[in-house]
Amino acid sequence: MEIKLSDAADLVGGKIIGDENLVIKNIAKIEEAESGDLTFLYLPAYEKFLSDTKASAVLIKPEFQKSNKNISYIEVQNPNAAFLKIVNSFFKPEFNLSGIDETAFIDPSAEIGENVAIGKNVVISANCKIGNNTKIYHNTVILENVEIGSDTLIFQNVSIRENCKIGNRVIIHSGTVIGSDGFGYAPNSDGSYAKIPQIGNVIIEDEAELGSNVSVDRASIGSTVIKKGAKIDNLVQIAHNVVVGEHTVISAQTGISGSTKIGSNCILAGQVGIVGHIQITDKVIIGAQSGVSKSLSKSATYMGSPAKEHRTFLVQEAHVRNIADYANKIKNLENKIDQLQKIIDEITSGKGV
Repeated sequence: MEIKLSDAADLVGGKIIGDENLVIKNIAKIEEAESGDLTFLYLPAYEKFLSDTKASAVLIKPEFQKSNKNISYIEVQNPNAAFLKIVNSFFKPEFNLSGIDETAFIDPSAEIGENVAIGKNVVISANCKIGNNTKIYHNTVILENVEIGSDTLIFQNVSIRENCKIGNRVIIHSGTVIGSDGFGYAPNSDGSYAKIPQIGNVIIEDEAELGSNVSVDRASIGSTVIKKGAKIDNLVQIAHNVVVGEHTVISAQTGISGSTKIGSNCILAGQVGIVGHIQITDKVIIGAQSGVSKSLSKSATYMGSPAKEHRTFLVQEAHVRNIADYANKIKNLENKIDQLQKIIDEITSGKGV
């Protein structure tokens, strides 16, 4: 793909400083860019790369110094958002799967929409419904009564079990499993465990995206729900009957226990652990490696294990880091108290001066 710098500037409403006829062939990070590349400078921490970058052009805030006189610039208020818009418009990757591969198995009862592409060794079982313009890549298995909306993209080696529903414009990355059994067992009197049948399903609403090797368990009864626009990173475990709210973002290695409800527009950082049967309200941010052991009813930022409000966490963490100093101070105070006590004892016994 090649575009003129003026095309990029027109798209994002930016002001060009330099050669508007410059040809852009690719996009890159500022520290890795080469001649012909367009990059962006958004954070002050990356200004150090500007003077040496080999990029041909940079999206930049008006207030940043244009220290490299050998390149062209597009001034915009939000270079990060502008860069994303240019990527989506001109450099977004195309997934060139088309048609239905002869090795795919499609049950005669399945309903396949228009312009659907199905890769090698895909299995689509009885009574499934696949919407228009959906692409399903190699070795994916879709069991009975699954419904998949339009314009959805399912990559290699995905498993979608029976009765699950996938919305429109959903993206599911390689190795993800939708609708595996929830972790449900009842203890027997002899210490063994009896499996509780998991007869619910999973519903993934429109415009959600699931990374690779995500596990979303089916509900024991009812539905596990990933709501509209939710974004889930790689290696996330979502247990049975969990609800993830609209436009909530969940980072890698997070685990959410059964029947917990996550609100809308929340952010869960990496390796967050959440117990079951609690509720987290809207617009909550939970920091990395936090453990949430009770419901969070206030929209705030939380950290630590057990999770607490960010300010409280910072105060307590400061005290923890100073424990060694506190211990020395306490020891010194105890020595002084002992010395004072000896003086008091001598005075009270008549031996003191």
